[in-house]
Amino acid sequence: MFPMLYYLHYWSHSFGPLNVFRYISFRATAAAITSLAFCWIFGPWCIRILRRLKAGQPLRGKEEVHRLAELHSQKKGTPTMGGVLILASVTASSLLWGIPTNRYVLLSLFGLLSLGLVGMADDLAKIRQKAARGIPGRVKLLAQGFVAVVVGLALAWEPETSRNLYRVVVPFVKESTLWDLGWVIWPFLMLVVMGASNAVNLTDGLDGLAVGCSITVAFVYAVFAYVAGRPDFAGYLFVPYVRGGGELAVFCAALLGACMGFLWYNCYPAQVFMGDTGSLAIGGAIGIVSICLCQELLLVIAGGIFVLEALSVLLQVGSFKMTGRRIFAMAPLHHHFELVGWSETTVVVRFWILSLLFSMIALSSLKIR
Repeated sequence: MFPMLYYLHYWSHSFGPLNVFRYISFRATAAAITSLAFCWIFGPWCIRILRRLKAGQPLRGKEEVHRLAELHSQKKGTPTMGGVLILASVTASSLLWGIPTNRYVLLSLFGLLSLGLVGMADDLAKIRQKAARGIPGRVKLLAQGFVAVVVGLALAWEPETSRNLYRVVVPFVKESTLWDLGWVIWPFLMLVVMGASNAVNLTDGLDGLAVGCSITVAFVYAVFAYVAGRPDFAGYLFVPYVRGGGELAVFCAALLGACMGFLWYNCYPAQVFMGDTGSLAIGGAIGIVSICLCQELLLVIAGGIFVLEALSVLLQVGSFKMTGRRIFAMAPLHHHFELVGWSETTVVVRFWILSLLFSMIALSSLKIR
């Protein structure tokens, strides 16, 4: 009975109001509200359990981060792995309000839960070691690459979905679809999932920062999923039509609601951190949604904050290795602004504003071509 709400519309001839279960817009809204309520209701219980398990967030010492350790000293002992709350609420809400047999929803849930497990292993390793290192980075990259390949193979298996697999849309350019990337699609898919997953992970360094930015990105992809699933809207707005892709609007709405609910407990001063359990999963899931909708390049715009955070790390490491000098006071970028004197809440709110701006620009690509 749990995942059957969509099918209630078959009885609408007997009870007219049941017809609303046919509409993606209604079910997406309901999914967002459900996952939000799930996090609100079970958040305190989850936090108590994590405290009881002594799943406190390990912090890097002064020998590693110097002044930042003093700025974040009050965060010591805050429970981590709160991402399990996001995983549970998104999964429950997606199955409750979506079509449970939809391949795109199943693939997105597969990515969310698989990378959530990888993140959980990383968080547990940090807790056991009482250090901020966790499992080796190459292990996480291999897991992310594996998830990307599985998603690609699942899409390539069916003729209907394989047609879209090799399509990449360039935002703001009319008639911009690039066809048949050939074998290049496989490293490209891995780059998308790895990049999105790790970029969100790098952004998750301040209370509410990553989860707040994820809300705006999830909203953008919910809109694009709804448009892509409608042949009339897709044709008019020059968006690739993805049959069944509209159900991803339900998934994205569930993710949006879960992030909003989690932010209630993660805003400054945070009562719980989502840890790698949440950040790797959220980023990977968004990457998979972008692949299913042929909107991978849009992620660079909508997820502009995530891109800037990841680029700051790459530039910092590259500059130090090549010249011995650092570009930023510290990377990722949010720590740089902390060290130059911005308060944590100032950094977070200003990054949220920028994330909203990036999302508005991404949405404008529906009409500006």
